Amino acid sequence: MEQSTKKITIIGSGNMGTSLAKGLVLSSLYQASNITLSRRNSHLLSPLAAEGFAVSTNNINAIAGADVIVLAVLPKHVNTVLEEIKDSIDTKNQIFISIVSGVSCNDIKEKLSFDLDVFRVMPNTAIAIQQSMTCFATDSASAQSLKTVKQMFDTVGVTFQINENLMSAATALCACGVAFFLRAVRAATQGGVEVGFHAHDALKMAAQTAKGAADLLLQLASHPEHEIDKVTSPKGCTIAGLNEMEHNGFSSAMIKGIKTSAQIAGELYTKN
Repeated sequence: MEQSTKKITIIGSGNMGTSLAKGLVLSSLYQASNITLSRRNSHLLSPLAAEGFAVSTNNINAIAGADVIVLAVLPKHVNTVLEEIKDSIDTKNQIFISIVSGVSCNDIKEKLSFDLDVFRVMPNTAIAIQQSMTCFATDSASAQSLKTVKQMFDTVGVTFQINENLMSAATALCACGVAFFLRAVRAATQGGVEVGFHAHDALKMAAQTAKGAADLLLQLASHPEHEIDKVTSPKGCTIAGLNEMEHNGFSSAMIKGIKTSAQIAGELYTKN
């Protein structure tokens, strides 16, 4: 695929913002020099500048000439940033993407007081290695803008367009979900140590086993229970272990955690 010449500005270059930038460059479709990273703490920008990214502590300067503006700040900073840049946005030529939890497309438009192509996008930190599960939604963006945004995030993982009212749920399942599955791998590692492995060996085995399990579902389009049935024999050790986990609330805890995260995600941003 031909390298993109589009210029991207990411306002709020914390973990998610920098992960996005690095994933885009890793795809070889975007040059670091065409990506501007903006944040208040200038000393944190130096390592990014060394990697070839354009950097700035001034959001107004950062968005000048950008084709795509990505808002990646904490929810509590959204109103301040939008008020700061609203008079500098080119509504006809710039696409606006928010990856801020709980902030709707309409929230953005109301705060800016004008209409433009706005997308609400929720990737996860695996975007840094081009393995994100990214959900996105929009209310009235053009087909060309939709193509641009989808192509951008397709380069750093898998994309899925959803209704915007499901974005808090997507945040819990996909963005928070990275932490949930990592905690499961961590627990499996600790179990491995309990049964005799050194920690670093147990971690490698648990992580690869988790990766293999996920790939069974993705590559074979299989159902988890179908694959579970293949490794559970009557009176066997696998079913004994699974049942012990279920007796202690394994599935219930995961479900409740996702529901709680979804609820909190929808409450993180207030318009005032």
